[in-house]
Order: sequence, then C-alpha cells, then structure tokens
Amino acid sequence: MAGKKRERLFHFSLRGLDTNLLVVLFFLMIFGFIMLYSASYYTAGLSKAYNYDSMYLLKTQITYSLLGIAAMLVVSCINYHVWSLLVLPGYVFCCALVLLLKVPSLGVTVKGATRWLRIGPIQFQVAEPIKLIMIIFMATLIVVRRKKLRSWMSMIRMIIPTAIVSALILVISDNMSTAAILLGTAVFMIYVVHPEQWKFFLCAAGTAALVAGVLYYVKNLDPAEMNEINFRLVRIRAWLFPYEYEQGKAYQSLQGLYAIGSGGLWGKGLGNSIQKLGKIPEPYNDYIFAIICEELGIFGAGLIILLFIYLLYRLYTISQTAHDLLGRMLAIGVLSHIALQVILNLMVVTNLFPTTGVTLPFFSSGGTASVFLLIEIGVVLNVNKYSVEKRLEALRERGLRY
Repeated sequence: MAGKKRERLFHFSLRGLDTNLLVVLFFLMIFGFIMLYSASYYTAGLSKAYNYDSMYLLKTQITYSLLGIAAMLVVSCINYHVWSLLVLPGYVFCCALVLLLKVPSLGVTVKGATRWLRIGPIQFQVAEPIKLIMIIFMATLIVVRRKKLRSWMSMIRMIIPTAIVSALILVISDNMSTAAILLGTAVFMIYVVHPEQWKFFLCAAGTAALVAGVLYYVKNLDPAEMNEINFRLVRIRAWLFPYEYEQGKAYQSLQGLYAIGSGGLWGKGLGNSIQKLGKIPEPYNDYIFAIICEELGIFGAGLIILLFIYLLYRLYTISQTAHDLLGRMLAIGVLSHIALQVILNLMVVTNLFPTTGVTLPFFSSGGTASVFLLIEIGVVLNVNKYSVEKRLEALRERGLRY
C-alpha cells in the first residue's frame, strides 16, 4: 500500500491563485500611489529630509511595494503549514524586537516615540512584522486548543500571549493603536470559532460601559489637572471638545474635517487640495483619507471604501473555502487586521475616534507596512492555492475530470 503522499513545502503554480483578490489589490495599490504623490509632493518638495524631491515619497513607496510584491509571490508558493512550526521562536522574536527598542544604539526615536529599529543600513517599524507573526501564532494556538475554548479561563489563557506583546508595545514604544489592533485581531479570531459567542457580546457590553465611564470622567475633569494625570486624557478631551484645543491636540483632526467638508460630493479635483499645503501635518500619513475626500469628494472616498470592502470579501471567501482550520484562521486573521486598521483610520480621520497613529493600508506612506501587508496577502493566496489543489486531488481520486 502506498504511503501517505508527502506534502510539498514549496510549489510554484498559477493554479488556485485568486485573481479577484489580486485585481482589487492592484487597484488599491495604484490608487494609493496616485493619492500618495498628490498628498506628498508639496511637503516633499520643500523638505531637506526628502532632498527637495517632490517624488521622493512616491519613489520610496513604489520601491518597497515592489519588494513586497516579490515577497508576496514567494510566500504564496510556500505551504502555509510550515509557519505553524515556527510559532514559538516567532513569539520570542516578537518580544525581543520590542525589548531591543530600549537599546540606545538600535532604537530610533521620532517625535518622542521609539518605534523603529535600525540594524546597520536597515530601519524598520517593529509593529509590522509583529502583526504578521502574531496572526500566525494565534491561528496555530486556536488549532491546538480548539477543543478547550468553552470556558472563560480557556479564553483568558488564549488571549494572554497576545496581551503580553500588546502591553510591551504600549509601554515601551507608546504605540496604543498597534496594541489595540493586535488584541482586536486575536479576539476576533477566537470569536469566529468559539461555540458560545454570546460571551463576546457580554464582554463587548462591559467594555462599552467602561468606555462610557472613562468618557464621563474625562468630561467632568478639570482640564488643568489632566496633563498631570495622563496625556491620553487630554487627547480624549480634545476629541470631545475639539474647539477648546483647536491650536493644540485637536488641530490636526479639525483640519482633516475641514478638508473632508470642503470636498463635497465630487471634490476639488485631483491635486487641488488646500489643506495639504501646510495645514495638515504630514498629510501623506495618517490623514491621507482627508486629502482623498477633499480632492475626490464623497464619490472618490466611497469608491475606495468599496474596494476595501471587496478586498475583505475575497479574504472572507478564501477563509470559508480553506482546506483546514489553520488556513481558515490565517485568512480570518489577515482579514481582521486589515479591517480593524481601515476602520480605525477612517474613524480617526472623521473624528469618530480620538486621534491615534494608525495608517490607511496601501495608501499611507510606510515601507515596512507595505512589505508586511503584502506578505500577509501572500499567506492567504497560498491558503487558497492549497485548498484548490486538495479539491482537485479529491476529484482525481474519485475518477472525475476537472
């Protein structure tokens, strides 16, 4: 009797490649390049840091995106089950990356926050590889412990590893948005497979009550005392009462709202934003969506949102047709990461959420983010390719043609 067929670790094949996912990804990236150039050419052309080159940020983004595409294609050919064998070293690596930020010769501080590592000629933001590694870690953990998910304690034990990494990121790099995205992604992945989902709604209600209590506390707190307590309380109050802080903490959010409001339905036209001309600080980063709204109006912004919705739909479809639970969880993890990041960015830009540093995927400037987002897509592409191959093998075993 023939033994069990050996799984290939690397298999180059175009069969099973989700062309719909690649097409929407292509449109998002091209759209992102256009808007990044439009949002950055004025600032880059006047900045010594960018060699007074108006195309500097665009060229940098394209370079990193091409690197990311190459990595995505390679990863799409690697059997995704390999990654589950590396989760423990990967988890240690995540913790080590954050701790290395405390090393003066390695950690790079920008605007008071140390979130970048410089190792030789390479500088990268540690949060981006951590997001990918923790998705793989959580997917593997869920597969291993899926039969012990029912109790409250099992849920708590499962979330503890991600909570530790999130706490390290929050304390050491002061990156609350990444900590929230990591925790949110892990919770959503557990929610999808949990047999008693009512527990999550109970937790959500408790969280909402806690948030309401914090907002009430901040609203009634003496503004003079808040700086002494926590700068984030000032940020929350600036969100609640933006015009009290229009020259301070609320300046960027108010300028973003002016940009969105002035765009109207059809916008002022591509390249015609006024707010990017020194009004919004670094308009090519967190607040690029405000520039999109100003130049392309509600119509253009709505089109981008629809593209993101279709991207998430393709990821959801792949998760539902995955061959096994690991593949499903990997696709769900990537879906929840991108969804959370897009939703948080849009809420911050439209002032539905206090200001926090979260970028818009495929649009905001950021080389490390582009590379690792595309690697995540590569993992999902391999999940789909593997599932298609397994279905075709099943048909062949049944003697059916395909």
